[in-house]
Amino acid sequence: MQSIIYIFVGLFGLSIGSFLNVIIYRLPRKMPFFLNRSICPNCQNNLKWYHNIPLLGFLFLGGKCGFCKTRISWRYPAVELFNALFYLYFYWQFEWGYQFLVFSFLSSALLAIFFIDIDFQIIPDAITLPGIVAGLAISWLPGGIGILNSLIGLLVGGGSLFLMAIIGDWMFRKESMGGGDIKMTAMLGTFLGWQQMLFVFICSSVIGVIVSLAIMAFSKKLRETRIVPFGPFLAVAAAVAIIYGERIIDFYVNNFLLAQ
Repeated sequence: MQSIIYIFVGLFGLSIGSFLNVIIYRLPRKMPFFLNRSICPNCQNNLKWYHNIPLLGFLFLGGKCGFCKTRISWRYPAVELFNALFYLYFYWQFEWGYQFLVFSFLSSALLAIFFIDIDFQIIPDAITLPGIVAGLAISWLPGGIGILNSLIGLLVGGGSLFLMAIIGDWMFRKESMGGGDIKMTAMLGTFLGWQQMLFVFICSSVIGVIVSLAIMAFSKKLRETRIVPFGPFLAVAAAVAIIYGERIIDFYVNNFLLAQ
């Protein structure tokens, strides 16, 4: 019975991952993503239903469009697979209940933000603003972080980045941080609370510096523009916080703060 549940959770994660691909492609392009059939971006043909079977459709087609034979980006099966793995991990950790539902929802939102920000350097309000409302609403539920913790997380998340943006704009005489990043951290704060948001800021900054320097070493364009979207680093740091955040915070408190 447990094996059947894991299969169901995995298939559900793959299906939601397939829908995330639609959102990632259509939302920043302001295309409708409900009720419209999927099309090949190259030849514009409507895809057959079996072309859209999560993961299997990509393998069945050999990674190419069934009509024009243009290569399909690896991103499509990757998003589906990562989303399924997140769902399976959260079920393994929490089984059914509040934490499984909340973290599954949040991980899917982070996957969409990760790839949209990489491609377009935007974080859509259509994801973050409803996310803020959802985070505050579910904080009331049994097992939630509590409305006070959620509100403080919103203020710490959004407020800290807003302050950093003001200071950065003043120092560099140009926009240093987009409004989407601020709304994203506000959303994360409502789900994770202020303690984990501090970890997210530290973790995303470290990852951002390391990855940016590595990319700049090989990319002349990036060295010239110095434009690196911060959303993907926040998404990765938030995923780390969801999975390991409490253990890292407890380790730090027990071994450093309480040991003093």
